[in-house]
Amino acid sequence: MVSLLDIIGPVMVGPSSSHTAGACRLGLLARCLVGGTPERARIELHGSFARTGEGHGTDKAIVGGLMGFRPDDERLRTSLEIAEKEGLDYKFEKTKLGEEGAVHPNTARISIERGGRTSVMVGSSLGAGRVLITEIDGYPVEVTGNYHTVVLVAEDIPGSVARIAGVLAEHHINIATLRLTRKERGGDAFMVIEIDDVPDERVRDELRALSWVKWAFRLEKVSA
Repeated sequence: MVSLLDIIGPVMVGPSSSHTAGACRLGLLARCLVGGTPERARIELHGSFARTGEGHGTDKAIVGGLMGFRPDDERLRTSLEIAEKEGLDYKFEKTKLGEEGAVHPNTARISIERGGRTSVMVGSSLGAGRVLITEIDGYPVEVTGNYHTVVLVAEDIPGSVARIAGVLAEHHINIATLRLTRKERGGDAFMVIEIDDVPDERVRDELRALSWVKWAFRLEKVSA
């Protein structure tokens, strides 16, 4: 089904929904993984992002997203200058994340650090401002930014999913989707939980307080 958004695109600062609006949303999602604007960022651009991204404002859009600017924020036009003034140490590199056709051409790998917390995210801009996060800290995921999302790493123990779902239920938060990825039985499990309501800090703190949860963060809903 083709939506009106697919036809006219998102409300945004131009020139390209893929290279600007989508790129900005990748930055917005990445910043959530360290709890705010990072102190340092390494942004590796693949495919079309690497070839034409600078001319289309991809660099400004991603850095603006890392600072919390939305796709329609006029500050995106001068985000690089703002970042330098505010002390965000960033650098861009061109890279190849996979063979032609195996990785979306508008893909970036964003490595960020804040307050001793580091994270690496791989995501693609799919067009019309839509995005898809495919990897977080080495775990394969599918995050679209269409929902408020909780991401966490926990020990792979019996009952962990039920306990986490219980915490959300106690706060009257409805789960839309839940995906769990693990590298081995009994190791760490990576959970992506898309929810219908905005989780407040109490929810995040209760999840973090579980002895077998190693870290938990909230990702913003970044779609229109």
